[in-house]
Amino acid sequence: MTEKTADLNKTLYDLTAEHPELIDVLFELGFMGAKNPVMRETHGKQMTVKAGCGHLGLDLGQVAAALRAKGYTVIE
Repeated sequence: MTEKTADLNKTLYDLTAEHPELIDVLFELGFMGAKNPVMRETHGKQMTVKAGCGHLGLDLGQVAAALRAKGYTVIE
């Protein structure tokens, strides 16, 4: 089985391109634009998960914990 790794320094676009299932997960965590293909193609190519947490007022630790709970190895 392939290890699932979520590098929070990657852009939202790159991360969701590698792991399309993260679109729903990130949306549930508060990244409301994650389900919008236009947002992923534009803002998502410039914003990392870390930056998005700061911009959206989300707790990076909680986002990382949620990803770990989904079976991801998280790189902060």
